[in-house]
Amino acid sequence: MTATELADPRSATTSPPAIEAVDLVKEFGGFRAVDGVSLTVPTGTVYGVLGPNGAGKTTTIRMLATLLRATSGEARIFGYDVRRAPTAVRSLIGVTGQYASVDEDLSATENLVVFSRLLGLSRRDAQRRAAELLEEFNLVEAAARPLKNFSGGMRRRLDLAASLISAPPLLYLDEPTTGLDPHARSQMWETIRGLVADGSTVLLTTQYLDEADQLADRIAVIDHGRVVADGTADDLKASIGGSSLQITLADPAQSDRARVIISEALDTPVGVTAESGQLTAPMIDPGQTPELLIHLREHGITTAELTVQKPSLDEVFLTITGRPADSDDATPGTADAGSAQNGDAA
Repeated sequence: MTATELADPRSATTSPPAIEAVDLVKEFGGFRAVDGVSLTVPTGTVYGVLGPNGAGKTTTIRMLATLLRATSGEARIFGYDVRRAPTAVRSLIGVTGQYASVDEDLSATENLVVFSRLLGLSRRDAQRRAAELLEEFNLVEAAARPLKNFSGGMRRRLDLAASLISAPPLLYLDEPTTGLDPHARSQMWETIRGLVADGSTVLLTTQYLDEADQLADRIAVIDHGRVVADGTADDLKASIGGSSLQITLADPAQSDRARVIISEALDTPVGVTAESGQLTAPMIDPGQTPELLIHLREHGITTAELTVQKPSLDEVFLTITGRPADSDDATPGTADAGSAQNGDAA
């Protein structure tokens, strides 16, 4: 089955999920890198997969991209079975890995033309598609330069452009902003948002919790090869507790009185930060804030600053896994087991 024989899932009025994975397992020798991962990714969304190095994120993507055969379990891409219909699946996906796959000795244009020709485009169509992508990714001025002279952000943008030559409806982005500076990361985020706005679906793996918070409609947390939490960012934050109230007083000398008043009003203990004198209290219902401010004013206490904050994804990850997201406790030799097993492709 060729790509032209497949209907574009983006144009269908009703279509199966972009990804359906059920109990995926991948073993390497005696090591289970992926241990029963199940995911459902709706079309037209960004689905974030969080986890530290060695958690099984890349191995999962390689199975979903037909680059690794699962030890057990099932996966479908827009209804096509990854194991039984790999050619159909490959025509529907684009993959950008952790490291750029472009040739540093070639120019941006030459790279895109080469990839286009490998995908079956004629020489004329390859040149046209390369020009379109260079324009879309703001790389026209650097089109003739060899990639060895590109910044990290430019190189990653070109790598993403190469994965979009065939305009696939599903993109796998495996830690696409690793090593980028904040400005380049922000540019990549805008590119990803634009792709989804145009109807694409994105499976995004990342170690950057703020990245998942900014981009993902839904997030799965993977730890030791298993999905240990799944939901929207707000769902995950709510799962570890409510919001917290943080108050800075105009007059720090009123701190003791304010603590008593806030504690009675919210029926909860109130902490104080020794260095800043900031008062902190858990708040189940943020709607209580206006009444609390009025109550403090009635007692002659003025606030300089007041914020109500939800738990961060950093706190969520630490609570769920017991360690920060940027830790690396993979079994030696297995941190990216999937990348070392190219011969096991479906």
